[in-house]
Amino acid sequence: MDHSNHVRLTASELSPAILEGATVYGADDDKIGTVDHIDGASGRVVIDVGGFLGIGSKPVAVPMTELDFMRDDDGDVHAVTTWTKDQLKELPEHLD
Repeated sequence: MDHSNHVRLTASELSPAILEGATVYGADDDKIGTVDHIDGASGRVVIDVGGFLGIGSKPVAVPMTELDFMRDDDGDVHAVTTWTKDQLKELPEHLD
C-alpha cells in the first residue's frame, strides 16, 4: 500500500475513539497488528499482535511516537511503523 498520499492525522485526532481498531502496518508494509487501546497512564499504544481473528493475540505497548497514524483514500484510519511483527512479539505482554 502506498501511504505517501494518505492524510496524516492531526494531534486533535489522536484519540481513543479514532485510533482503536486501526490496522498497524510494519516495516515491509505487512499487517502486523491492530490498535487495541491507548494506555492513558503511559501514553502508549497497545497493539494486539499475532493470533487469528483476535484469538491468541498478544497485547504489547509501544510509544505513540513510534506510529504514524493516517487515513487512506476511503477514510479508514491505520498506522505505519518501522517495527516488524517479530519485533513486537518479542516485547513483554502489556497487562492493564
